[in-house]
Amino acid sequence: MNPNTHIPIVGSIIGDIAGSTHEFTGNKDPNVDLFPPDAEYTDDSILTLATAEALLTGSGYGDMYLIFGQRHPYPYGGYGVRFAEWLRSEDPMPYNSWGNGSAMRVSPIGFALDTEADVLREAARSAAVTHDHPEGIKGAQATALALFLARKGASRDELRSAITTRFGYDLSRTVEQVRAVYHFNESCQGTVPEALIAFLDAPDFEAAIRNAISLGGDADTVACITGGVAQAFFKAVPSAFVEQALNKLPVELRGIVARFAERWPM
Repeated sequence: MNPNTHIPIVGSIIGDIAGSTHEFTGNKDPNVDLFPPDAEYTDDSILTLATAEALLTGSGYGDMYLIFGQRHPYPYGGYGVRFAEWLRSEDPMPYNSWGNGSAMRVSPIGFALDTEADVLREAARSAAVTHDHPEGIKGAQATALALFLARKGASRDELRSAITTRFGYDLSRTVEQVRAVYHFNESCQGTVPEALIAFLDAPDFEAAIRNAISLGGDADTVACITGGVAQAFFKAVPSAFVEQALNKLPVELRGIVARFAERWPM
């Protein structure tokens, strides 16, 4: 077994980078170059690693999002308007967002915690510092729980049933059905179900990422969410993908990946 293919949270980073060049293109083709020269990590990876650092150090999620968001500004950040305002605020407060930012940064929680109750609690806490709207919290919880269940060996049917029952998302659709009507959507309720379908309808990790990018939506965020859950389910990630993704990260961020993998190995 190549240990480099079993590094937790790298699936989310791969999805972010692979989707970065398709965020606003409306791409519907799964057969794209996943790592073109201009593909880069974005706010999805930065804030995912901020969540990881919060778990590693016992720091507050909001504190880490502020530190990482200010330390890694645009262009690599690419933060949404309201989150960027939150970063600049003298007194940052939750802003009732239901945007998909709460879901794209939550994967470390699904990898690190060992009970469903803990995963749901921490996912809600990580969301609420900014995305305290019920849909923002729901999106983070659904993503983290799906990853947790996948990591613990749930079948696709078990995972689909659990997420549908608890959160009411329609996961009965196929990728083809979603692709035919889907468009750019930055809400949790318009991103998380589609990202999970991209995983549920895939035979392997690579196909899941390609499914996510081909939906024509907020590609880096959809693929980031898909990538985390797909990695937890399929376990191994192609070593070439891991190498290319980690090589895109600065030393500081690669170090967090390594420390997280040491603390919570797959």
